[in-house]
Amino acid sequence: MTSANNSIPAIRPRGKGHQFLLYGDACSGVPAALHEKTFASVNAVVQRLRPQPEFILFPGDEIIGLTPDPGALRAQWRYWLDTEMAWLDRAAIPMWHTTGNHTTYDVMSEAMFREVLDLPDNGPPGQSGLSYFVRRGDLLMVFVNTLWSGLGGEGHVELAWLEATLREHASARHKLVLGHHPVFPINGFTGTYQREIGHEYARPFWDILVNENVLAYLCSHILAFDVQAHRGVLQICTAGAGTAHRMPEGVEYLHCVQAALDAEGLRYQVLDIEGAIRERIEWPLRDPDPAGWRELPSGVAEAPFCGRAQSGHRIDLRLVGQSAATDVASAQTILTAFASGSIAPFWLGLRGLKQTLTAIIGREPGRSPSYWFGPDLSAGENFDIRVTLYPDMGPGGLLYRHHGSPHWSSFTSASAQGLEQLSWPQHWAIGHGQGGSEDRAFRGAALRLLIA
Repeated sequence: MTSANNSIPAIRPRGKGHQFLLYGDACSGVPAALHEKTFASVNAVVQRLRPQPEFILFPGDEIIGLTPDPGALRAQWRYWLDTEMAWLDRAAIPMWHTTGNHTTYDVMSEAMFREVLDLPDNGPPGQSGLSYFVRRGDLLMVFVNTLWSGLGGEGHVELAWLEATLREHASARHKLVLGHHPVFPINGFTGTYQREIGHEYARPFWDILVNENVLAYLCSHILAFDVQAHRGVLQICTAGAGTAHRMPEGVEYLHCVQAALDAEGLRYQVLDIEGAIRERIEWPLRDPDPAGWRELPSGVAEAPFCGRAQSGHRIDLRLVGQSAATDVASAQTILTAFASGSIAPFWLGLRGLKQTLTAIIGREPGRSPSYWFGPDLSAGENFDIRVTLYPDMGPGGLLYRHHGSPHWSSFTSASAQGLEQLSWPQHWAIGHGQGGSEDRAFRGAALRLLIA
């Protein structure tokens, strides 16, 4: 029993809502194997939460699996459920699962998954107990199977049933979709069918989530914690429940995610095996006070703030102007933050013939920077773009939306880290680089930069 002094306060709904736990990828089920110990270290943190979650979501790969022997596979499941998860009263705290590449890799393992977990039988034809939905009051959770053998195996996903189910439950205030495989690449790890769902499914799958007002897609598979937004819908990946490997090593960590949903939205905290909060979010993003916007002068000026951004702090920018009317491929600065005698650790501007809104972030002297890519601008286009820098979101925390649109999207990047470690220097330059008025100057017209 966890003592009160060792407890971890759970985020609670503000009024009516839902409080739950999300974690995935333990790859355990074998006595005395490495992952039994690592999974136990995460479960020890879960047991310290006060109050305990109302339910648990596990998006796949509970056990190491991947064996042709049904007896060995059943033994892994029984050990995972009866020994490693014996602390959980599943009658009081229900637990729902998705299929995974370690657990449903052929017809035999699909049958075993159905048998041992006995999940709801309300999915598409042929996928009884593999795809299903759960409705809890104003919350709808749809669990999709991203590797059904009947569709071709790993990376394939049923779309028609997903869309129909979401439409049938349009009245639900909160809608979550869960699947094992991500839709968008994470930390630079990418590969159709293997790392993400098949790329031909990605756009229609996400269109359904956007059109049906889904809050978030919850997944695992890539051994990391990651969050990113695409057209207003979050992709949250949690795959740190026990699998000892990390993607990449030295950056990612074992973890669980405790979350709360209420009328104001989603909040979560990502806890490592010491119980420390490593990442957090509040979504949707609140707009700054309209009276708080101020325009920054062109040229070099003292930075409006310096040092590392505190947790919970956002930097809101508004970029207004007209892109270059002729073919310009060279870099054009909108904003750069720099200190004398060193290469700017932050640069935001346009690059290439498509005039792609790009952020370049350097963290260590002598190391190559990382790149984040936003929307392309056509020649002579009048633009009004909101950019938010939200370090708590990690690499997904560079976001943009066009003026008049409520939907945020993360810049795309192959980086495993975002702005959370950046120490902002003391000088900013607007409209040109740190080297003066002709250094990567903005070649369009009427550039304005506002900050809130």
